[in-house]
Amino acid sequence: MTGHKTPPHHAGPLVIQPLRRRQCAECRRGPLPLLVLEEGAPRCLDCADLGHLVFLPRGDTALTRRSREESGLSAVVVRFNRRQGRYERQGVLVEEAGLARAEERCLADAEARRRRRTRDARRRAEEDLRFTEAFAREIRRLLPGCPADRAEAIAAHASVRGSGRVGRSAAGRALSERAVISAVVAAVRHVDTSYDQLLMSGVARHEARRRIAGAVDARLREWATEAEAGVGPGAGAGPGPSLEAAAEAEAGAEAEAEVDTRDDAGAGAV
Repeated sequence: MTGHKTPPHHAGPLVIQPLRRRQCAECRRGPLPLLVLEEGAPRCLDCADLGHLVFLPRGDTALTRRSREESGLSAVVVRFNRRQGRYERQGVLVEEAGLARAEERCLADAEARRRRRTRDARRRAEEDLRFTEAFAREIRRLLPGCPADRAEAIAAHASVRGSGRVGRSAAGRALSERAVISAVVAAVRHVDTSYDQLLMSGVARHEARRRIAGAVDARLREWATEAEAGVGPGAGAGPGPSLEAAAEAEAGAEAEAEVDTRDDAGAGAV
């Protein structure tokens, strides 16, 4: 979900779920569970002429869309996520009568929408399986010495839909070499070295990576040996990727990561 460090501009009223105790600048009531900023000052929903609306949490895309269609007045509700440093959509405020009409519409075609969701889920699962298999094949092409089960495990982990991992980045979906190698490096780091133990003992991440760099490089070179020896599908491709190239690949792939999740209450910006 796309977010903003400041309350985003949005067509129609925008309502905020405050993280701190706030009072209405007009009627002085508080603390406010929801507020509207007018000229930088907080207003309660009643003072902002939104007190008659009811809150619909995010989660049901059809009900959210139809409730807004059935309401003459509606507002988006957002809350600041400190960890992500941005505002994120929490739901909408809609007219109670509009919500009732939307619920009736949703009940009328609930079975058809259920069947469509089932078909879509099956299609996505098939697409994910094909992509994971292609990712694993690319690992084996670049590093023919990598065991097939390891390549499959790395591909499955890196390509989980909605995970934000390198396999779901733009570069990962294109099966670029640097994205694929980045996924391998990450897996080797956690599985084949003492990296996790170093982190648990309090070693800083960058220092821990420096300490295990040689072990990661050795594993990559081992898996590239088959290509260097002229054996298998990678024969003639020359030496495998160095640790420096892998590190550069990982940094680039992480920078391009594009999470392909969508907000339940409407994809795109808040």
